[in-house]
Amino acid sequence: MSKRLSVLAAVFLFLTASATAQTNTGKQVTLEQAIEMALANSPQINRALLAVDDADELVRMAYAEVFPDITSSINYTRNIEIPVQFLPAEFFGGQPGTLVPVSFGTDNNWQGGFTVAQNLFKGEALVALKSSAVFRKVQEENLRSTSQQIITQTRVAYYAVLAAREQLRLQDAQIQRLETSLQENEARAKAGIVDDYDVLRIRVQLSNQRPQQIEAKYAVDEAYRNLKIAIGLPVSFDIAVKGNLNTFDILAQDAISDENAHLKKIDKMNPYNFNSEMIDSVLLTENRGDIRIAEANLRLKEKEILGVRSRFLPTLTASYNLQWNAAEPDEPTFFDNNSRFQTLGISLSLPIFKGFSRVAELDRAKIQYKDVEEQKRMAILMAQNEVASASEELDKIFETANARQQALDQANEGYERAKKRLENGLGSQLELTEAEIQVREAEVNYALMVFNYLTAKAQYDLATGMVPFVDTDK
Repeated sequence: MSKRLSVLAAVFLFLTASATAQTNTGKQVTLEQAIEMALANSPQINRALLAVDDADELVRMAYAEVFPDITSSINYTRNIEIPVQFLPAEFFGGQPGTLVPVSFGTDNNWQGGFTVAQNLFKGEALVALKSSAVFRKVQEENLRSTSQQIITQTRVAYYAVLAAREQLRLQDAQIQRLETSLQENEARAKAGIVDDYDVLRIRVQLSNQRPQQIEAKYAVDEAYRNLKIAIGLPVSFDIAVKGNLNTFDILAQDAISDENAHLKKIDKMNPYNFNSEMIDSVLLTENRGDIRIAEANLRLKEKEILGVRSRFLPTLTASYNLQWNAAEPDEPTFFDNNSRFQTLGISLSLPIFKGFSRVAELDRAKIQYKDVEEQKRMAILMAQNEVASASEELDKIFETANARQQALDQANEGYERAKKRLENGLGSQLELTEAEIQVREAEVNYALMVFNYLTAKAQYDLATGMVPFVDTDK
C-alpha cells in the first residue's frame, strides 16, 4: 500500500508540474510512465483493490464465528401499578370457589449482567474461515488480471497515438513536398520549361491532399483522448507521447534512437519465442489471469460444498450467564437491594430433517462446481486460440519486415532520382508525382507494420499471461 501511495504522489507531482509548466505542447510521457499512471489512476484497478480490502474484512468476519460472543444488558422497570394475579380464596382461608386479587412485584425492578457464548464445534464456521482466505485469493487474482488488461489497453492506446501522429506527419510531409513542387514548377512555367497544365495538376493534387491532412489532425486528437482515458487523466489535460514508428526496427535487439528506447525496453520484457509449449494448458493455467481466476473459483466452490455438507453436522455451543436482580418499593435506589446468580450451559443441536432443502443446496453447489470447471476449460481453449492467433500475426509481420524496409529505401531513392531528373530536364512532373506517391505508400506501410507488430506483441503478452510490470522482471 505504501508503494501505491508513492506512485500516486509521483503522479500528483507530475500532473501539477505539467499543469504549470506546459500550456500548449503538453508534458511528454514515455510508455513506462503511461503504464505507471494507468496503474495508479485506473478506476478498474481501484475497484479491484477495494475488492481485496473487502475480502480482508470478510476474513475478519469469518474469524468472528470462532471467537466468543460477549453481550451485556441492563434493564429497569418502574411499576406504576403493580400487576395483580387472581388466586383461589381458599388458599388464604377464604370461601371456596371465589378468587382473591394478589399483587406480585415491587415498585422498582432492575436486571443486568453479562452473557458469553462460545461455539465449541460448528462445522460451517470452520469452513467459512477457510473459504474467506480462498475468496481473498480470488480477489487477488482478479486484481492481477485487471492490471494485465489495463497495461495492455494502455500499450495499445499509446501505440495508436504514435500511429495517428505518424499518419499526420506523413500528410504534412506530403503537403510540404507538393507545395515545394508547386513553387518550383510555377518558376519553370514562367521560364517556359514546363507547361501550365503541369502546374495545374499539382494544384489539384494539393487541394485533394489538404482534407486528408485535416482528417489526420482529428485522428490524432481522438487517439490522445483514448490514451488519456486509459491512463485515467482528464481529456482536457495536455500530454505528448514519445517515439517514432518509422525509425523503430522490430528485428533489432536494441533501439536505433533514444526516442524509441522506452518502446524497445517494454517490448523486450517478454521476448517473443513461440513454440508449441506456449499453448500448453499447464503453462496457461499458471500464467493467464482469467484461467487463474477460474482455478481460484474452483477452490472456492470446493469450500462451499464443504460448507453445505457441514450443515448436516451437530453444533456444540457453551454459554455462561452472570446476572444481578434487584427490587425495592417506593423511591428507587440503584441496585441497592440485589442478588446475583450464575449459570453455565452446554447446548448440542443436531439437525435431523429440514425437508430436502439441504440436499438440494448440496446438489446445486456440485452443479456450480462443474459449471466453473467448464468455464475454465473454455477459457483454456480461448487462450490457446489467442496465443496462436497473436503468434501467427507476429510471424507474418516478421516475414514481411525486410520487404517493407527495402520498399521504403527504394521508394526514397526513386523519389530522389525523379527529382534530379526533373531538375535536369530529363524527367517529367508525372514521374515525380508517381515517386511521391510511392514514398508515401511505403512510409505508411512501414509505420502500419510497426504499429501492427507492437499491438500484436501487447496482445501476445496478454494472451500468454506474461504482461510487463505484472509478470515479468521490471
